[in-house]
Amino acid sequence: MEFSSKLLEKAVNEMAQLPGIGKRTALRLVLHLLKQPTEQTQYLSQALTAMREEVKYCKNCHNISDVEVCEICSNPARNHKIICIVEDIRDVMAIENTNQFKGVYHVLGGKISPIDGVGPSQLNITTLVEKVKSGTIEEIIFALSSTMEGDTTNFYLFKQIKDFNVKTSTIARGIAVGDELEYADEVTLGRSILQRVPFENSFYK
Repeated sequence: MEFSSKLLEKAVNEMAQLPGIGKRTALRLVLHLLKQPTEQTQYLSQALTAMREEVKYCKNCHNISDVEVCEICSNPARNHKIICIVEDIRDVMAIENTNQFKGVYHVLGGKISPIDGVGPSQLNITTLVEKVKSGTIEEIIFALSSTMEGDTTNFYLFKQIKDFNVKTSTIARGIAVGDELEYADEVTLGRSILQRVPFENSFYK
């Protein structure tokens, strides 16, 4: 792809680094921004810079937040004795959209995937075990995607906490095996939360 401007080429190359954005799509987006009023592009630039520099991770659940403790963890109306374990913020948003879960979350920050070089030490597992050890948690809900990596992570977590006095459950398999949680429709996901089953019963026979 030949460019008549080095500045344009650099902008396109940077935009193309985003997931799912190829060079042609990046060019279309950059040309669109060029046609917009200057302040519109400045607002976008400022929003991205502020997000990158000021965004925080909740010290309780590791969810993305503007403050040290996210709105969910600081909400006294939530049931802090029930923790739903998810991979990332997209899953928190998906479950919240169902309006069926009134507990709190624990964001792992990924799934165990040896092929991708992701091991337990790279996830937010230690803080989860500490919460369970505290004795204040009544139930842990495993809500990772029903993929091989998700099931591997669920089983690893189960082994870490199975000796403590805490109930473990997993979302019902209304979510098709192999599906990513964030793509499930709200009705199906909501029912999966409400109809969760004991984790031990979820093992493949």
